[in-house]
Amino acid sequence: MSLPPLATLRAFEAAARHQSFKNAASELGVTPTAISHQVRLLEETLGVRLFDRKPRQVVLTDVGQELYPVLRDGFAAFAKAVDRVRNRPVSRSMTVSVIPSFAAKWLLPRLSGFQAKYPDINLRLHTSPEAVDLAGGVADAAIRYGVGPYPGLVAQKMFREQFVPLCSPVLGLKKPEDLRNATLLHFDWLRPDDATPTWQRWGQVAGAADHLPSAGISFSDDSHAIQAAIAGQGVVLASPVMVRTEIDAGLLVMPFGPEIKGHCYHYVHTGRGDNLREVEAFGAWIESEVSALIPITDQSRD
Repeated sequence: MSLPPLATLRAFEAAARHQSFKNAASELGVTPTAISHQVRLLEETLGVRLFDRKPRQVVLTDVGQELYPVLRDGFAAFAKAVDRVRNRPVSRSMTVSVIPSFAAKWLLPRLSGFQAKYPDINLRLHTSPEAVDLAGGVADAAIRYGVGPYPGLVAQKMFREQFVPLCSPVLGLKKPEDLRNATLLHFDWLRPDDATPTWQRWGQVAGAADHLPSAGISFSDDSHAIQAAIAGQGVVLASPVMVRTEIDAGLLVMPFGPEIKGHCYHYVHTGRGDNLREVEAFGAWIESEVSALIPITDQSRD
């Protein structure tokens, strides 16, 4: 099926609606002569006369009256379809690089809240124990744990991590002296420093170095150390914030203190890019989540 040129149909529909070549021309941004030419071309293409031309008015012929409502409804349907496409929300996306343990224990349980608040943002998580170069395009932002500073990046402080002894209640530990008969669960940190939460450091802060057994079990993944503690295999130094769910469920308890401080978590990004709006929205959401924390121990942001 062959249709006449779209421009001729559009000119005819406007002229029929206004009953005026002049007003149709004003609407379409062309000259009355151009409208007259397009209508004439349509009449020649169809082999019929669509208007009776009078000195100050054009009047539809019977054939024109038959064609006009079909084109009117058709162009109205086109306009509605175009408006729907034009006003459809644009898909927005961003990638955040996160330490695996932080992603599993802190971020993932909260992500439904972010998706509910920003349903038009497609979020991708890139998990890695190593810091990625944000200028390299792997991620748009990152959550980093460390001493900082982060030159060339916008850094939003989240909270300072703290670590306490945690274990299954079945072990029945009550005081630091009970550690003599317990198994210590260790985590092999990638880059240990003075703020690394080791049992040796905890023993010095607690004044309980003499109570610590020399033997223990070491893990390369801190989540495995936590699972071992839940299973009653020993005592782990871990963050109450990261295992809040397990503590609330009674799977882990804090038999005694004190806590020792670690480094801070920071949300960092370059401060530029086409999706800076999305990156900043994620940062604002993180800020609200951190502010809403009801920590088990005093989680300092300093």
